[in-house]
Amino acid sequence: MENVEQQKDAVQVIAELRQTNGELLGRIAELEKQLGMKRRKLRRATSVSELTQMRYKTLSWGVEWQYAFGTPETSGVWFIWGRSGSGKTTFVLKLCKELARLGKVLYDSLEEGTRMTMRNAVLRTGMGDVSRMFTLVNDPIEDLDERISRHKSAKVVVIDSFQYAEFSAKGYKDFIAKHKNKLLIFVSQCEGTAPAGRTAVSAMFSADLKIWVEGYRAYSKGRTFGERGYYTVWEEKATVYWGGAKGASKN
Repeated sequence: MENVEQQKDAVQVIAELRQTNGELLGRIAELEKQLGMKRRKLRRATSVSELTQMRYKTLSWGVEWQYAFGTPETSGVWFIWGRSGSGKTTFVLKLCKELARLGKVLYDSLEEGTRMTMRNAVLRTGMGDVSRMFTLVNDPIEDLDERISRHKSAKVVVIDSFQYAEFSAKGYKDFIAKHKNKLLIFVSQCEGTAPAGRTAVSAMFSADLKIWVEGYRAYSKGRTFGERGYYTVWEEKATVYWGGAKGASKN
């Protein structure tokens, strides 16, 4: 009998506490309204079931590219870096040529502009084959921002180089957030084996696809990989550099 009474008392206390809590929450809401305060609206959480059922638009590109980098999404951020003379520019143009078969590509040549070295690289990689889908500009970031905000602008945008764009950390985050429906590819100078500058390093770590170019090979460093994990930019020079050991690394 005593246990029954105790249970009744506990139930009564719980009911009273819930009522008090409800009254307090109501009072807090009234006070916030009087003070002009609004509760911050949080993003809806995603369940495991919802996540596993999501569908993504991925690149349908050549087998060699799939072997190197898998099938990444058609939008997002890619980051490419490497030392001077590593085959980086040639790789980026070959990448542009492949992507131009799928849609418009805009290359913002901030570092080299239209100098002879860039012209020679364009000729060497046969960019004339995709001339209707590939455009070269020399825009400061403010102009590029306006250009790619226009209707029917290129879906793939290459910025070469990250350092010449002179991004601040906030400026970079704002830029990629504004153009989240495009594929933004940043090309970076490096110091040793790391991108040059703190902002560039941060951008590299947050990128969807990270590509390190060394010895005329472009290696996937995350977050998508193909079966081989690298793309050979120039076979003869790569063989000389790596001593014939395919996939070897000197790092």
